[in-house]
Amino acid sequence: MVSYSAFLLAVSTITGVLAAPTDTSPNFALERYSDLVPRQSYSTDYKTGGTVNYVSGSGGEYKVTFSEAQDFVVGKGWATGSARDITFSGSFAPTSGTVLLSVYGWTKNPLIEYYIVEDYTTAPTGSLKGTITSDGATYNVYETTRTNEPSIVGTATFHQFISVRTSKRSSGTVTTANHFNGWAKLGLTLGTTWAEQVVATEGYGDASGSSTITVS
Repeated sequence: MVSYSAFLLAVSTITGVLAAPTDTSPNFALERYSDLVPRQSYSTDYKTGGTVNYVSGSGGEYKVTFSEAQDFVVGKGWATGSARDITFSGSFAPTSGTVLLSVYGWTKNPLIEYYIVEDYTTAPTGSLKGTITSDGATYNVYETTRTNEPSIVGTATFHQFISVRTSKRSSGTVTTANHFNGWAKLGLTLGTTWAEQVVATEGYGDASGSSTITVS
């Protein structure tokens, strides 16, 4: 897991496709990959290596194919997170490297990067804090600390909260409140200000394969 290590960012709002934003319709598209203009707070000289081809579909759909990619994240979701139920469906087909399919987001005050990992080639780890039962499965909960790493507010030190589903899936509904409440019971408290919240495909370490996901 690379935690915003100079990811390059483009943001586009979906228009003419969705009705008024609701908790079940993404109104925000987050699309990050190596050949886009970097966001101001990110490094301008970072290059992932390998090949990443991203296609933004209508509504909450996206497709990405990748070959020997060193570091990328793409996804769709919301500009502002919340304890919403998030439904996703599609095909997750990595063939090599470390690749994750996750509900992914940030909070501020304090700065926290969080993952609810639904499918993966290699499960991320950290300091094991406990387990959560949600949506028909058990999740292992980890905490890590990133020191002087790039983030949504620039270089910073912050914690990562990570739930990893023990029975992997590429379609379903994530009840995020179960994780947020479960983390709090384990002493992991999110920030008071919500930032982005997306269903993301992330790959690094010579990652190859494809992912086609629709978020709703």
